Amino acid sequence: MNSAQAPAATVERLGITNEQLILEVGFDESDCDKSLRDAIIAKSGTQFLDATAQEVVDAVILWWRDGDGDLVDELVDALTYLTEDGPIWLFTPKVGRPGYVEASDIQDAAPTAGMSQTTSFPASADWSATRLVARHAGSNKKKSK
Repeated sequence: MNSAQAPAATVERLGITNEQLILEVGFDESDCDKSLRDAIIAKSGTQFLDATAQEVVDAVILWWRDGDGDLVDELVDALTYLTEDGPIWLFTPKVGRPGYVEASDIQDAAPTAGMSQTTSFPASADWSATRLVARHAGSNKKKSK
């Protein structure tokens, strides 16, 4: 049995809710998971925004492959659109798929971009999902008193 979930189950794990605004970055018709994209759009009830949007979004879907450029720069750019507590869902090809991204690359890029990695799971047959959230400067206030 494939460890990847059905698209609807994946969308539930992503925490997508009705009327969320979602920015999509890195979409490529040749390799992105269309059924997963359709399930996210259906659950949110809104079309994806692209990088030309000016709105603040509830979540970012970032399709990322080895060779796409600088992941830190892309994460920092995505943060500018994101609500304070919204996640970036980083979708990367699974091991053995073209464009596979080493887990260590994500682990290195996230803190440099001011983010924390919270979870990873198989999102579809070819893609893994990693949830990244912004680290907040005020999160260590108790320690400084």
